[in-house]
Amino acid sequence: MTLEFADLVHRARSLVRDGRRAVLGIAGAPAAGKTTLAEELVAAVAADTSPGWVAHVPMDGFHLADAELERLGLRSVKGAPDTFDALGYAALLRRLREDADEIIYAPGFERVIEQPIAGAIGVPRSARLIVSEGNYLLVDDARWGPVRSLLDEVWYADLDRPERLHRLIDRHRRFGKDEAAAIVWATGTDERNAEIIASTRHRADLLIPAALLHRLGARPS
Repeated sequence: MTLEFADLVHRARSLVRDGRRAVLGIAGAPAAGKTTLAEELVAAVAADTSPGWVAHVPMDGFHLADAELERLGLRSVKGAPDTFDALGYAALLRRLREDADEIIYAPGFERVIEQPIAGAIGVPRSARLIVSEGNYLLVDDARWGPVRSLLDEVWYADLDRPERLHRLIDRHRRFGKDEAAAIVWATGTDERNAEIIASTRHRADLLIPAALLHRLGARPS
C-alpha cells in the first residue's frame, strides 16, 4: 500500500494517548526533506486541533556556536555529530516529556548567519504533540544514545541521493556559498555525515519513501 501524507498526519496524531504529551522525531541525512515534512505535518495537525496543541522543535538549535567550534578545532566539520550539544538536546526532550512547566523555551537555528539562537521557540503547556527533526536522532553512541528513548517514534526521511545532493548544493548556494564551495561541502563533510545517518536507518519506526518526499518538496513554500 502506498504511504500518503494523510496517513502520516493520522499516525502522528495517534501518538497522543489519554492526553499525554508525545514527541515524534524525524531523522534523515542533510537535505532529505526533514524540515519540510515536519512543517507540513505540524500545519496539517494544527488545522484540525485546538491552538497550541502541536509544536515544532527542531534539533538544529543545538548546533555549537562557531566560537566554540573554533575552540574545539571542529569548525571545518560543522554539522558532524560532535558539533552539536547532544546532551543538551536530550535534556530538552526529557523536560518536554515531563510536561511540568507552563512554557518551555527551546533554541532555534538561523541559516542566514548559520548560528543557534537561544530561547527562539516557545512550547506552551497546551502542546500535546511535539515534532522534532534532526540528523542524528537514531545514532546509538554515548552522546546521542539517550535521545532515542525520549522519542515515541522516529521516522526516517529516505530521499534518494541524487535529489538530496541537488537540494543540498542549492541550499548552500542560497545561503552564501559559491557553486564550487557548495559542491565541495555537500559531497565532502555533508556526505560523510550522511553515511553515518544512513547507517542508523534500520532503527527507525517508519521509512518515509522518496516518492512522498519528492511530492512534499515540490509544493510551493
